Amino acid sequence: MKYIDEFRDGDVAAGLAEAIRREVNPARSYHFMEFCGGHTHAISRYGVSDLLPDNVRMIHGPGCPVCVLPIGRVDQAIRLALDEGVTLCTYGDCLRVPASDGLSLLKAKAQGGDIRMVYSSADAVTLAQKNPDKQVVFFAIGFETTTPPTAVAIKQAAALGLKNFSVLCCHVLTPSAISSILESPEVRQWGTVPLDGFIGPAHVSTIIGSRPYEFFAEEYRKPVVIAGFEPLDVMQAIRMLIRQVNEGRAEVENEFSRAVDRNGNLKAQQLVAEVFEMRKNFEWRGLNVLPYSALRIRSQFAEFDAEKRFPLDYRPVPDHKACECGAILRGVKKPQDCKLFGTVCTPENPIGSCMVSSEGGCAAHYTYGRYKDLAQ
Repeated sequence: MKYIDEFRDGDVAAGLAEAIRREVNPARSYHFMEFCGGHTHAISRYGVSDLLPDNVRMIHGPGCPVCVLPIGRVDQAIRLALDEGVTLCTYGDCLRVPASDGLSLLKAKAQGGDIRMVYSSADAVTLAQKNPDKQVVFFAIGFETTTPPTAVAIKQAAALGLKNFSVLCCHVLTPSAISSILESPEVRQWGTVPLDGFIGPAHVSTIIGSRPYEFFAEEYRKPVVIAGFEPLDVMQAIRMLIRQVNEGRAEVENEFSRAVDRNGNLKAQQLVAEVFEMRKNFEWRGLNVLPYSALRIRSQFAEFDAEKRFPLDYRPVPDHKACECGAILRGVKKPQDCKLFGTVCTPENPIGSCMVSSEGGCAAHYTYGRYKDLAQ
């Protein structure tokens, strides 16, 4: 399959692994964070870690949109379905995220909530058109990749004059998460999370371009290489990061040039800016409350804002006491460090969000049995 098979070629992977081994300085260690869950998935599925020298370690980052969604936001969606009687639409990964009182969206559906999985925000708009007697709410999550389609849905609803469609907006921003990691005590003060550079997200960068990462390279002296989600993409990005570290450079490089440029998709950016504005504060799972890290719907489109249409106050909810999702999302711990991993918490019975989504670090490790870093 063109543009897929050539990025999974085993012979090329072996050659890249040998090239990485030649370029690595055996006298030092390298620690790179793959920001996006898609990279975590590729590393686990294709055994990329097994092809790296022992002194090159990959650290999972907070780039799984389901994983960083705090329990309080899932609770809001459940309250909309059970208390307000709306038809709640969302993506499939959200359905099993554990919420308060032993609930999840799936369990709330079993209790009678009208909760439906959709493949796109446009599906929710169509549902509202077909059911004018029902209030339809789209539970919108995700990074910059999924934000433009939500903006399109809101503008489409406005153009159609829909009075029964709104959005519970929980879209978050990638640069804010990277800033939070670099400013965290674990990185800046305690040194418990050594970071030599980042593999930048692929899909997000098709929207925002490579320009927003230049700040991190310049201000924090951390190299960033934007990479696609195929295993050879990831391995080539690791090689590029190793070269930068060896040469003392901290720059933004683009391995995913077949889809990403410096400026990104300007039309999508303009659309998002038209419909959304920054929230002053937003809680992330594992990263606490971050300023200007998420989006809300502009006042011009307030009639499509579920937080204004319905009585929805936000209540922060702590994680399960034994769950280590927060530390895993910050790179402080590995999935195997959680005593629930693979015992109580499995993809069939997830306790934490990192086990729910296929992009979550725990789910990737469990599914593909990548336990090499257990001994590290």
